[in-house]
Amino acid sequence: MRITVFGASGQIGSQVCALVRSEGHEVVEASRNTGVDVLSGVGVADSLRDAHVLVDVLNSPSFDDGPVLEFFSTATRNLIDAARAAGVAHYVALSIVGDTGLPDSGYMRAKVAQETLIEAS
Repeated sequence: MRITVFGASGQIGSQVCALVRSEGHEVVEASRNTGVDVLSGVGVADSLRDAHVLVDVLNSPSFDDGPVLEFFSTATRNLIDAARAAGVAHYVALSIVGDTGLPDSGYMRAKVAQETLIEAS
């Protein structure tokens, strides 16, 4: 199975890539280090070519309310659109347990927005 991991160069992403490879799957590492920009969309479609699964372990470079919401909303929309166009069957996203219980946190609101976009897709 071909699995594209977005956020592949980060702490969690690198571990996900190693685990997926150890299970015998083909991994496409998608990150800024590999020329993929989830905000502009550059490289996203190419990374998803022939992929069966998209794994999203992205994290925002800013945790401030406005920027974190913009990051997750834009990145998630771009990934959903590209995955749909590529015929990707599954979208797996790392989230946070209890994110709906902390409405005062901009980061948590951004993760809820991400989940909502994915569920609606």
